[in-house]
Amino acid sequence: MNEKKLSLVEAVNLALHRAMQEDDNVVVLGEDVGVNGGVFRATLGLREQFGLKRVIDTPLAETALGGLAVGMAAQGLKPVVEIQFMGFIYAAMDHLVSHAARLRNRTRGRLSCPMVLRTPMGAGIRAPEHHSESTEAMFAQIPGVRVVIPSSPARAYGLLLAAIDDPDPVIFLEPTRLYRMNPQALPDDGRRLPLDSCFTLREGHDLTLISWGASVHETLQAATRLAERGVEAEVIDVACVKPLDLDTLEASVRKTGRCVIIHEAPKSCAVGAEIAASLYERAWLDLQAPIQRVTAPDIPPPLYRLEQLYIPGVEDILAACETVLEYA
Repeated sequence: MNEKKLSLVEAVNLALHRAMQEDDNVVVLGEDVGVNGGVFRATLGLREQFGLKRVIDTPLAETALGGLAVGMAAQGLKPVVEIQFMGFIYAAMDHLVSHAARLRNRTRGRLSCPMVLRTPMGAGIRAPEHHSESTEAMFAQIPGVRVVIPSSPARAYGLLLAAIDDPDPVIFLEPTRLYRMNPQALPDDGRRLPLDSCFTLREGHDLTLISWGASVHETLQAATRLAERGVEAEVIDVACVKPLDLDTLEASVRKTGRCVIIHEAPKSCAVGAEIAASLYERAWLDLQAPIQRVTAPDIPPPLYRLEQLYIPGVEDILAACETVLEYA
């Protein structure tokens, strides 16, 4: 039997159905997640199958959502909270930083906080600035929180199931631009993917391209263009930006000697800077060229007419690759 091809948002929906079937403690809450199935329909059908007590429509109050999730998680439930857009998540930061991330440490392991906070991230869908942000580095700075960003339907499915299983809080960021791009065959087999591992999407020996989220799409296109010229790039999807799988990244850079890091977040103090610094510490003597970063500029996401200038494109990646390849 042919497996149905699913988009990334459909894979998220499938994972939520699977998790709620497997564990009665999993509850979904957020603005419009029930009757409407979420702003992008990621929770479509959950209310009809699992009822009002497990799929909860809430007021427009992200601060309350953060507090509710911490309280539910501390008392044995596994809340999966949907924030409609990443730009609305900051109202919940106090609960995330002050309580969710610290609960295990504060109680010396007596309590944990098995909550997942899902939100769309990134530009590319012609939305206003607060709907188009990529501020994953803010959450990667918080000790006690995992930050996961899938870049394909299969990884969205497997990583979300693993995130829901995790006994500690997980920020699960879903690239909006990829929601309905590149559907792929996906079995509903319940297979979890490791949360703290990178995924090597393409083997190569000439240079390493490191990316995550929506920028993986352009990175793979750039690798294909390079291959047409006889340059074999290794492409790595970081997937979990906190904690980082530095062992995989180091091994690749030691092999290729050259590295370009691509992400949609602004350049300053981003996760790409942390990766670059760590690779300099670990693999300095194996580098044959300075590490390059291809990022969005340090400005708020612009209105849609300028989005394609804001998002790092294939030509930007190729230019950075030319820079590292020019070193003898």
